[in-house]
Amino acid sequence: MAAKPSQVPIHGRSALLEAVEDIVYGSTAGIVGKYIEYPFDTVKVRLQSQPDHLPLRYTGPLDCFKQSIRADGFLGLYRGISAPLFGAAAETSSLFFFERIGRELVYASGYFSRDRVLPLSALWFTGAFSGAFTSLVLTPIELVKCKIQVPTLTSTDGAAPKAPSITSVIRDVYKHEGIRGFWHGQMGTFLRESGGCAAWFGSKETTTKMFYILNERSATSQAEKDALATEALPLWQQAVAGASAGMSYNFLFFPADTVKSRMQTAPVGRTTQPRTFWQEGKALWNQHGLRGLYRGCGITVLRSAPSSAFIFIVFDGLKRYLPM
Repeated sequence: MAAKPSQVPIHGRSALLEAVEDIVYGSTAGIVGKYIEYPFDTVKVRLQSQPDHLPLRYTGPLDCFKQSIRADGFLGLYRGISAPLFGAAAETSSLFFFERIGRELVYASGYFSRDRVLPLSALWFTGAFSGAFTSLVLTPIELVKCKIQVPTLTSTDGAAPKAPSITSVIRDVYKHEGIRGFWHGQMGTFLRESGGCAAWFGSKETTTKMFYILNERSATSQAEKDALATEALPLWQQAVAGASAGMSYNFLFFPADTVKSRMQTAPVGRTTQPRTFWQEGKALWNQHGLRGLYRGCGITVLRSAPSSAFIFIVFDGLKRYLPM
């Protein structure tokens, strides 16, 4: 069974060098993907974070785009991108790094030989393993990002509200909630990442395997079949595999991300006790039902297709053609 370049056993290479590649190339791929998806992510967060006790400010993604551009211009959709760029580098490199650790643990269990590629069931597990640990890295970064993306609606002195900066958000969170406050919404991130990354890696590998099988069946000779087993897939097939990964990741566990975004965009320093993950989810369900949990899902799935495709194309290309 063929697999992506990062999963082809490469003898004679140190684990440290492999880890460095995962971090460097994962960071590069994450930054590329973030520039593609960020405006759509801003709209998604604004749709998700609308208060449940007030009339909806946006009627849908297009209305949110129009209102946002009218208020802040197109560049306003990129507000606060510096933190997400760092977050994208940290997230994507962590995903590939922890996924490799997960594969090493599976090999160490003795169930599979190191000279063979892992089956799809094991790769779905290593994806979940990767997402669970990555969530610890990602929650503080996403908390700052979400608070910057959501526009301030009121101002205490009657003047035009000032958009929060990275430093002001960090200062306010630490002042009112301490270090622990940066992991507000961790349960939502954990559920989204562990389940979503199982689907992210698993869907990509499943689609990749399907294409290799189809390509092998179309081969006319054994030599052509042997060549196909070691060559990279055509670019369009890599893109489809990466796109399927992104759409699966975002759709399957989108409600957890919605609840997480609402928790992280709540004002800091309020007198009432912050809601837990389950309390926030229950309040949203009572107000808007299942539809409220999937608010912004369409645009999120749409933007995840090209973003995820580029991430895997860049990462796999760097791993294959620029090994360290």
